[in-house]
Amino acid sequence: MHMPSLKAQVSEQEWQLRCDLAACYRLVALYGWTDLVFTHISARVPGPEHHFLINPYGLLFEEVTASSLVLVDQEGNQVRESGFNVNHAGFVIHSAVHAARNDVQCVLHTHTRTGVAVSAQRAGVLPVSQQASFVLSGLGYHDYEGVALRDEEKPRLQDDLGPNTFLMLRNHGLLTVGRTVADAFLAMYMFESACQIQISAQASGDLLTIDPQILKGVADAARVQTEGLGGGFVWPALLRKLDRMDPHYKD
Repeated sequence: MHMPSLKAQVSEQEWQLRCDLAACYRLVALYGWTDLVFTHISARVPGPEHHFLINPYGLLFEEVTASSLVLVDQEGNQVRESGFNVNHAGFVIHSAVHAARNDVQCVLHTHTRTGVAVSAQRAGVLPVSQQASFVLSGLGYHDYEGVALRDEEKPRLQDDLGPNTFLMLRNHGLLTVGRTVADAFLAMYMFESACQIQISAQASGDLLTIDPQILKGVADAARVQTEGLGGGFVWPALLRKLDRMDPHYKD
C-alpha cells in the first residue's frame, strides 16, 4: 500500500524509529506471529509528551510502512492526521504500559496459537527449555478481563507487568517490552519460542525441568550471549534479511 513519505516532515530520530517499528511489523508477519490485523506493536517517540506510534487499524502487518504508522497521544488522539483509525483495544493496552514504564520504548503484543495455549495453562511458562529460562527471569501474569476496551483495567495491567520484560495475558496472548524496538522483538522471539517448545514437549510425556539454581544466573548469561547489546546484537542481521526480501517497509 503506497503512501506519501513522511521522511521530510519528521525529525531524523522519529524517522529512524518509524523505520525500526515498520521493520518489526514486517518481521512479526514473517515469523508467523500475526492474528490478521488484531494485534499491535507501539513505539514511544522521544519527548515529554509521551506520544507513541502504532499501526493503522486494518492494514496487514506485511503492509505496514514507516510513513503509514499513526502517531497518537496518551488519550488516543492522532497527533498528525493519518487517514487511518487506531484499534481502541490496542490503544488501551499500549498506553497503559507507556504511561507506567519510562524505561520502555517499544511494546509488542501477539495472539499466537502457542502463546494463547500456554496462557490458558494454570502453571503458565514452565522451566523446560533454555528459552523459557530467559523468559522466567522477568515474567508477570495478567488475568483475563475481556477485550481490553476499558481504561479501568490499566492500573491492573501496569501492576502485573511491574518491572518485567515479559507479560503473559491469561487466555489472551503474549506481551513484551524493550528499551528499543530490537529489544522488544528479541524478547518476543524468546517468549514465543519458549511457548512453542513447551507445547511440543508436553505432547511427549514426562517433562524434565531446569534446576532453579541455574535459573538464577540467566540474566547475566543473556548479557554475555549478546555481548551486552541485547536485541541490538541481532537487529542489523534482521534488517539485512528484510532488505533482501522487500525494502519498502522504509517507505
